[in-house]
Amino acid sequence: MDRRKEPLKLGLMLLVGLLIGGGAVAVFNSGSDDDSAGTSATNPLGVAKVVDLSHTIDQKIPLWPGDPKMVFDKVATFETDGYYLRDFSIGEHSATHMNAPNSFIDGKEGIDEYGPADLMRPAVVIDVRKQAAADPDYALTQADLDAWEEQNGKVPEGSVVLLDTGWSKYWRDPKKFFGQDAKGGLHFPGFDGKTTKFLLDERGISGVGIDTHGVDPGQDESYSTNTQVLSKPRIVLENLDRLDQLPATGANIIIAPLKLKDGSGSPATVTGLIP
Repeated sequence: MDRRKEPLKLGLMLLVGLLIGGGAVAVFNSGSDDDSAGTSATNPLGVAKVVDLSHTIDQKIPLWPGDPKMVFDKVATFETDGYYLRDFSIGEHSATHMNAPNSFIDGKEGIDEYGPADLMRPAVVIDVRKQAAADPDYALTQADLDAWEEQNGKVPEGSVVLLDTGWSKYWRDPKKFFGQDAKGGLHFPGFDGKTTKFLLDERGISGVGIDTHGVDPGQDESYSTNTQVLSKPRIVLENLDRLDQLPATGANIIIAPLKLKDGSGSPATVTGLIP
C-alpha cells in the first residue's frame, strides 16, 4: 500500500465520523446543459449513496437580474502553450452558492470566515413540490412544518433545513425559474420568515437551503429568511439540485465554497452523503 495515502484515508474516516455525529449549532468555531445524474453508489467513505447537489457551472446558467455574466476565457491551449488553462468570471451569488452574512448585514462576516467544521452538517428535506406547483409564490408555513414533524419527528438541532420546491427542473428555463412579471417582480417559492424564526428559535437549526435562486420567496423583498439566518450567523444555500434524491432525514451535507477574502458569498459544491 502507498503509505502516502494513509493520512488521506484517516482524514476521510474522521470526516464521516464528524458528519454522522452531527455537532453543535454554532458556526465560525474554529455538468453540462442537462447535468449528469449526480449520484454514486460506490465511494471510498463507506456511505450508501453520494449525491451531487450542485449545478454544473457554464455560461448558460440563469442569473439574478442585474448580476454579472458568467464568462470563460482561454488563457493557454495545448497548441500554443502545451497545456490548457482558462480564466473565469462569475458573480459571488451565481450558480449553486452559499451566502455570507455581509451580503445582507453591513459589517458582518465574509464567506472566508466559515471554518471547515461549520460546513459539515446533518440535513433534513421538506418536500413542498405539490404546493409550489399550484402557487409559484408559495412560502413554507408552520402547518407544513408541523405535518413534516408529525411524520418524521422534530427537526434535529444543528441541522440544515433543505426545501425541495421542484424548481430545479426549470434551471435551463430562466423565464420560469425566476417567474419575472411585466413589472420586474419575481415569482418563485421559498421560506416564510415566521417559519424560519420558529426553526431558528425553537429547533436551533444551523441553516437553510433551497433549489430556487433565493431562500426568500421572489415576492419577499425584505429578505426576511436571509437576514434572520445570516445574523446568527449560520448557513444559507441557494440553487441546489437533486434534493428529491435525499431522504427526509438521515443525510449529511458537505459544503465547499471558495474561500474568497471578504466575499459576500461564493459558488459552492454541495455534496449529500446518505449513510
